[in-house]
Amino acid sequence: MTAPARPSETLRTALGTLLDGLPPKQAAQAVDRLIANYRGTTPTDTPILRDHADVAAYAAYRMPATFEAVHAALEAFAEATPDWTPASHTDVGGGTGAATWAVTATWPGDRAVTVLDWSAPALALGREIATANPALRDAHWQRTRIGKDLTLPATDLVTVSYVLNELTPADRTALVDTAAASAQTVVIVEAGTPAGYARVIEARDRLIAAGFRVAAPCPHSAACPIVPGEDWCHFSARVSRSSLHRQVKGGSLAYEDEKFSYVAATRLPATPASARVIRRPQIRKGQVLLDLCEPDEHLTRRTVTKRHGDLYKAARDAAWGDPWPPSDRP
Repeated sequence: MTAPARPSETLRTALGTLLDGLPPKQAAQAVDRLIANYRGTTPTDTPILRDHADVAAYAAYRMPATFEAVHAALEAFAEATPDWTPASHTDVGGGTGAATWAVTATWPGDRAVTVLDWSAPALALGREIATANPALRDAHWQRTRIGKDLTLPATDLVTVSYVLNELTPADRTALVDTAAASAQTVVIVEAGTPAGYARVIEARDRLIAAGFRVAAPCPHSAACPIVPGEDWCHFSARVSRSSLHRQVKGGSLAYEDEKFSYVAATRLPATPASARVIRRPQIRKGQVLLDLCEPDEHLTRRTVTKRHGDLYKAARDAAWGDPWPPSDRP
């Protein structure tokens, strides 16, 4: 019997048909404008996704990257809460639903899913794409303004991915507080830029103040030891590049790396990583240098050498964003 396709493969297949009939130049122009908005600031009275061309270009260009970033954050959270599976999920500002696909990749099976966004074209296309994923066929797609007047029903999991940058400071605060009042677990993902990290830290602080504990990426729920303005915490996810990616960016590689910042906070019992690798490990002759965020609220660099035996082998295999030392969970 043929194994069912993984959600990431199913998503790529579904996205492959989106741009049929859309002139390549029009798609590229839409992507250029979306990239400018994605990297900048968008007022809440100006929807980023305006029409079918925008949504198709966005989905084909951004959904794989959003999926991989959110999936990486969710997998880190799942390692800290191995006995928990969400029975309900609300994706706030979910657009075409990339985070819902990431949730199904992390926790297979059915659950109550609601996607909230104020772009009707995005919701329509997200609903269409979701028919390819059995776990999302009964998802509820609801047009809702994301801001201070948002209300959310009780839910196990709230995801907010690449949304905070589109909101005013007041609306960002209100959204995080509303999510904290409604969910057992809140996962927030932003672009891996200094500004994106600042938004994540602001949300992290509010979630902790609301009684949440940080399950990932941090090994503690105390203040972040990174000095603002000197550095920022972010991670990287490998993304397969579509023909649209190559067309817009003019590159030849079959992949690119999506940089992202995130926080996964919960009211559930959780066991965070003992430490987290916060930079790409540096492999040198006979040694590996690991930059770690430690549970004592400090950043340290550890040198792992051959005399450390199996730990040295693990260090050579360690990746940016991994827990350290390696988990002994199956």
